[in-house]
Amino acid sequence: MQYFVVMIDYGRRGREEVVDPEITRREVVSRVVSGEYSNISFIHEIVDSSVEDVTEAILIEAALPQVPPEDIDLQAIGLDHARDLRKHERT
Repeated sequence: MQYFVVMIDYGRRGREEVVDPEITRREVVSRVVSGEYSNISFIHEIVDSSVEDVTEAILIEAALPQVPPEDIDLQAIGLDHARDLRKHERT
């Protein structure tokens, strides 16, 4: 049997442990991305009788891609802004 344990820390209000044998790794990542799981203390993957801390791996998997500044087309952004200004001048 395989399942995930997600420990969420609410500060002074305490902690909550989310354990659902039906949830998959993909669903855990999805819930981290959506913000449903935030302030995560740890995520453990339980397989049979072994426990593995997969917190870092899940958080890396859920991270939004970082776009380097040189990949952003600043000229296109400027042209889009100029077009929007012209559109508002006409009305």
